[in-house]
Amino acid sequence: MRRLMLLRHAKSDWSEPGLSDHDRPLNRRGQETAPKIGAYMARHGLVPDRVLCSTALRARETWEEVATEFKDHPLTVYEDRLYNARTDGILAMVRDTKDRIGSLLLVGHNPGLQELAGLLIASGDLAHREKLREKLPTAGLVVIDFAVDEWAKVHPHAGRLERFVAPRWLETATD
Repeated sequence: MRRLMLLRHAKSDWSEPGLSDHDRPLNRRGQETAPKIGAYMARHGLVPDRVLCSTALRARETWEEVATEFKDHPLTVYEDRLYNARTDGILAMVRDTKDRIGSLLLVGHNPGLQELAGLLIASGDLAHREKLREKLPTAGLVVIDFAVDEWAKVHPHAGRLERFVAPRWLETATD
């Protein structure tokens, strides 16, 4: 089995005119929600073996905040190709993952991550699949399981949505 986790960066700051999109940091809300997702991931054993993180500042800051909640920090590769990546490019990165890696986390951006989830997921909770089709919110986490033994075998409509969570849903949940 292979587990792919997709994490959209947390809410970013648009207040500084002239700042490039790549260099936008997290805003206060983003700084507050990223550790909540990290705590959720740690509590539920969703600690990846490897992380591919976009080089955009808001994605790096999101990952740094999430990672503070983990006892052991997985190897992280900052990948420029994840910034503004299209679905086929992201899928190629997933397929190129070494087979010794059982779980992979991608920290990146929409629309690429949401479109990738839609392409890969064939089963799982229908209500969550519909919610995900509508929107992958900032700091939203998608967990997809594949019944394959090699990342190269990951293909469209082969995954099962294991869970889909967003920080605002955690605030009202009892778990």
